[in-house]
Amino acid sequence: MSTTVAHRQQAEVTLDTQTIQAIAEIEAQVIAPVEVARVHISWAQADSGLWVANYGGYYGGTVDRQGDHFFVADTFGQYVGDFRSLDEAKARLAERLHVLLPDVIRPTA
Repeated sequence: MSTTVAHRQQAEVTLDTQTIQAIAEIEAQVIAPVEVARVHISWAQADSGLWVANYGGYYGGTVDRQGDHFFVADTFGQYVGDFRSLDEAKARLAERLHVLLPDVIRPTA
């Protein structure tokens, strides 16, 4: 199998299957997503029923217990949700922070 590629500067270029596969493998290595270690979130209990997230040295948001519910606000004060358990609330805030602050990475030792 071969593929013909037309360019304005060149009339045409014909590539064989092996060349196309080699180019695809090189592109996959170059374009492959880099695994970035997620930032560790540490929690402090600021008050009874109020937990504050530290996201890689940045304020990450809060989990506020009101009765049987845990209300979550992110680093920008935006409402994330109302959850039935503290663990679920913390996990959802962590997911949100990984999306909102993708440039915050785990510091290298």
